[in-house]
Amino acid sequence: MTKFTDVAVIGAGTMGHALALVHALGGCNVRLQDVDAAALAKAPALVEAALATLVDAGAVTAAERDAAVARIVCTPDLAEAAAAADLVVEAVFEDPDIKREVFARLDRCARPDAVIASNTSHLDVFPLVPDSRQERVLIAHWYTPPYILDLVDIAPGPRTRPEIVAGVSAFYEGLGKVPVVFKSFLAGYIANRLQAAIGLEVYHLLDEGLVTAEDIDRSIIHGLATRLATLGHVMKMDYTGLDMARRSLAHRPYKPPEPRRQSPTLDRLVAAGRTGVMAGAGFYDYGGRSPAELFAERDRKLLKLKQVLAQLEGRKA
Repeated sequence: MTKFTDVAVIGAGTMGHALALVHALGGCNVRLQDVDAAALAKAPALVEAALATLVDAGAVTAAERDAAVARIVCTPDLAEAAAAADLVVEAVFEDPDIKREVFARLDRCARPDAVIASNTSHLDVFPLVPDSRQERVLIAHWYTPPYILDLVDIAPGPRTRPEIVAGVSAFYEGLGKVPVVFKSFLAGYIANRLQAAIGLEVYHLLDEGLVTAEDIDRSIIHGLATRLATLGHVMKMDYTGLDMARRSLAHRPYKPPEPRRQSPTLDRLVAAGRTGVMAGAGFYDYGGRSPAELFAERDRKLLKLKQVLAQLEGRKA
C-alpha cells in the first residue's frame, strides 16, 4: 500500500480542518495552511471539538486523540506547509481563479514527486494545474464530516498516471475509507448528483407551498433514508422487483421539476439572515444553540448510525 507520511492541507475552513484531522488520525504529519488568519486560528479548536465527540462515542481513544493533535501544525505560509509534503490536499474555495493561483504557487514550492489531491466538488480543476504537475494530480473529494463519513470520490485528470490513482485509492482504503474511483472527472460525482436531483424536488415542493420543510425531512428520515442506508438504491430496486420498477417507469404520473437556478424560498431565508447552522437558523430555528453544539450532536448521531450499519454488515465501524 502507498503510504503518505507528510501531508499539507491547503485551506483551513469547514473541510480543511476536518481533512487535517482525517490524515492525522491516519498517522500522517500534517501542516494545515490558510492565508485567512481567522480561519487558521479557529482550526485547532474545531479539530479538538471533533475529537472530543469521537472520543465520547468510543470511535477514538484518548491516546489516539492526543497523537492526532500533536501531528497537526498550523501555518500561514504555503511554501512552509508544502515543502516536505508527499501529499498535498487542496481544500480552498470553489473558485477557479483562487485554485489556479494555489496550484501555481504549489508548482513553485512543492516537491517534484508530491501528489496533489483536490477536494473540488464541481469544478474541473485539471485545466487550472500547471503542465509540470499534470501526471501527479487528481481529485479526492470528501463529504462532511470526513472524519466520520467514509466516501471518497477519486478522479484522475487526462494525464494522471494510473499508479498515482491506484496508490491514493489504496492509501485511503487503508485508513478505513471507501474510495469510488472514476475513469475521469464527473461534475458532482455520484452522491452529489443524486443529492442535486433531490434538491430540485425539494425546492419545487417548498416554493409551491405543497409541503413543509418538516414534512420533507420526516419523509426522508422515516421512509427513504432508512432503506437507502441498508440497501442503497439499486439493490432496493432488486428487493422491490425489477418488473414493478419497469412498469412504474413506463406508466409513472410523476414529472420531474424543471432545473432551476433560483428558489424564492431560499431567497427569503437568506434575505432574513437565516443562512443555516452557522447563523443559528435556516429552514429551522436552532434556538440559540451554538454551531459547535449542533455539529457535535450531528456527529454523535452519525457515529451511532455508522456503528449500527457496521454491525449489520459484520464489519468494524
